[in-house]
Amino acid sequence: MVVEEVRQSVNRDINGAALLYSLLNAPWLRSLLKVYECLQLHLTTRPPAVLNAALPLVPTSPDVRELQRLLMSPHLQALLSAHDMVAQKDYEPVLPPLPGNLPEDEEAMRIVCLVKNKQPLGATIKRNEVTGDIVVARIIHGGLADRSGLLHAGDTLVEVNGIGVDGLDPEEVIQILAQSQGTIVFKLIPISDCPVSSQTMLYVRAMASYCPQQDPAIPCADAGVPFRKGDILEVVDQTDMLWWQARKLSDHSTCAGLIPSSNLLRRKQREFWWSQPLQPHTCMKSSSQDDTLPIDERCVETGKAAWVAQSDAGFHRSFRLCRRKSQSNHQPCYVRCPASCYSAMASPYEEVVRYQRHPEDRYRLIVLMGPSGVGVNELRRRLIEINPQMFQGPVPHTTRPPKSYEEVGREYHFVPRETFEQMVYNHRFLEFGQYKGNWYGTSVEAVKVVLDSRKICVIDLEPQVIQGMRTHELKPYIIFIKPPSISQMRQTRRSARIVTEYYTHRPFKEEDLQEMEEAARWTESQYCQFFDHVIVNETLQDACVHLLTAVRRAQDEPQWVPASWLRPESQS
Repeated sequence: MVVEEVRQSVNRDINGAALLYSLLNAPWLRSLLKVYECLQLHLTTRPPAVLNAALPLVPTSPDVRELQRLLMSPHLQALLSAHDMVAQKDYEPVLPPLPGNLPEDEEAMRIVCLVKNKQPLGATIKRNEVTGDIVVARIIHGGLADRSGLLHAGDTLVEVNGIGVDGLDPEEVIQILAQSQGTIVFKLIPISDCPVSSQTMLYVRAMASYCPQQDPAIPCADAGVPFRKGDILEVVDQTDMLWWQARKLSDHSTCAGLIPSSNLLRRKQREFWWSQPLQPHTCMKSSSQDDTLPIDERCVETGKAAWVAQSDAGFHRSFRLCRRKSQSNHQPCYVRCPASCYSAMASPYEEVVRYQRHPEDRYRLIVLMGPSGVGVNELRRRLIEINPQMFQGPVPHTTRPPKSYEEVGREYHFVPRETFEQMVYNHRFLEFGQYKGNWYGTSVEAVKVVLDSRKICVIDLEPQVIQGMRTHELKPYIIFIKPPSISQMRQTRRSARIVTEYYTHRPFKEEDLQEMEEAARWTESQYCQFFDHVIVNETLQDACVHLLTAVRRAQDEPQWVPASWLRPESQS
C-alpha cells in the first residue's frame, strides 16, 4: 500500500518521491523488515527447542531456576557492574575544570585536586611564624597526600576549594577541609626544592606507653599513634627531630602516624618522673630490715629423702625471695629499682630485628617468671621431667659445705665464700641470695654449660634481673606465668598447699590469692615490654601444654629480638 502511493507520487513528479521509492524497494531494507517481524513474533511466542537435548533447559528446570537465582544475586550483580565499569574505564572521578583566569604576573601556582574518601588526608599544616602563611607542615607516610605525590612539606596554601586562606588560622583551614565533600582543590605555591626522602625502615619495641590524646604538645592529636609497652613499631620517617612517623605492626593500616622521637619521649619520661612524689627506692633502703624478709618455700633446705626422686639437677632450688637486701650493694640501680629511677633514664625505644635460630646455633634460654604461688617452679619441674634429654636447669653455686649424699657439680657447685663474693663482684651471677648465713646463686657459666650441651636451659628468675640477663650470648625468651581470676583460683587452689615462713604446709588463704593477683598486676605493668609470651595458669596441665608450644616457637620460629643481639660488637 505504501509503495503504491509512493509510485503514484513519482508519476506526478513530486520532489523526493523517486528517492523514497527506490529506498523502499531496496533489498537490504526488505531483509531488515523481515528480521524485525521475526523478532516481534519471538517476543510473543516461545520458540520451540531446536534439539531434543535442549528440552531440559526450559524455565521449569531446577537448574535453570538456580542459575537465574545466582545471576540475580546482589553480589554477582555488583561484580558484573564493576567489570563493566572497569572495561569502560568509568571508574575515574570527574574532576572540576581548572580555572583559566589566572593572572600572568602571579607567582607560580599549582592546582592540586584530590578525591576525598574515608581515609584521612594525611597532612598537617601550620602557620609560618615569619611570613604568616599557611604551609604544609608534614606529609604522613602512606596517607592520601603521600600516595598522590602532589603535596609536599613546605608548600604554601593559597586557596582551599576556592576559599582564600590568607588571614585564617590553621584551625579554620582544618574546619574547611573537614566539611569538604568529594574532591578537594588546593591552590598552592609549591616549595622550590622538594625534599628527597632517604629514610630506611626501623623497627623498635616500645619500652613505655604513649597516648596522643593526653599529650598537649603533639601537633595533631588525630594523627598520633597510641601504643603500649611491648608494641612493635615500624618507624618510617625520622626527619623531624621531635616527631617521628610510625605505624604499629599489629595494625593493618597503611597510613602511618606521629609518635614522639626517642629524645622527646625520654624528656617526657624525665619530666613525669620528677613531677611524682618522692618515694624511697630499694637502693636507698637500710639493710637493718634484712632479718624480717619472708622465706620462699623453694629455698627451704630439704633432707636426703627429698633428693632421691630429684636426681636431675636444676629444678630443686630457686632463689626467688630468699635473697638478702645486702646483695643490692653489688648491683646497679636498674636491677634494684627498674620501675623508678632507671626507667626514667632508659631509652623509650629498643631497636629490634627478626631473628630465627639456625639449627646449628645454641638453643635460646627459656626464662619463666611469675608471682610466688602461681606455679612457676612446678611448670619448670614438669617441663624438665617430660624430656630430661632436651630440657635441663643450671646447677647453682653455694658457699655451704656439701652434705654426705651430695656430689660436687650435681646438686651444687660448692665454692668458698671468697670465691662466691668475687663472682658477685664480677657480675657472674644472674641471681643470688642468702639463707641461714650461706650464699646461693645461679651463674651465667652454669647456664652456658647447659646450652653448650645442646639442651634447652630452663630457669625461673625474678623480674628485677631482666636487664642483666638480656645478652646476645643467652638470647633469653621470657615467659610470664600469669594467675587466673581470683574466683577461678578459689576453685583450682582449693586442695593446694603452700609453705609459710614457719615451713608448715597450709591451704591457700584469700589474702594469698589477692597478693598473687596484685603481684602479677604490678609485675606486668612494670616489665611487660620484656615478655615474649604470657601464659595464664588456669590448670597445670593446660599451662604445661601451652608452655611446650611456646618453647617450640621460641626455638623454631622467627621472633623479634634486640638488634644489639645480632650486633654484639656495638655493645659497650
